[in-house]
Amino acid sequence: MPQEKRPKKLLDQMRDVLHTQHDSIRTEAAYVDWAKRCMLFHQKRHPKDMGRVEIEACLTHLAVDRHVAASTQNQALSALLFLSKAVLHKNLSRGLP
Repeated sequence: MPQEKRPKKLLDQMRDVLHTQHDSIRTEAAYVDWAKRCMLFHQKRHPKDMGRVEIEACLTHLAVDRHVAASTQNQALSALLFLSKAVLHKNLSRGLP
């Protein structure tokens, strides 16, 4: 009986898309890390079940509680929008900073 091939995990899918777009290894690592951090911030919720409100909450946490620089917050936003658009095929960019 042939084994069914399990679909790749979300972060592996994200790595694949970044790799096929020829992004640098450092960009790949940073984007995957931001996606992971956001999922952990939301108690391991899957990003497909998150929307604009959850992304805004994660970014607000970075700015208010973690006191990150604006450029760091922008990188996190870019990573989360990339995950939504390129991997999950959801468009969340309307209304985000």
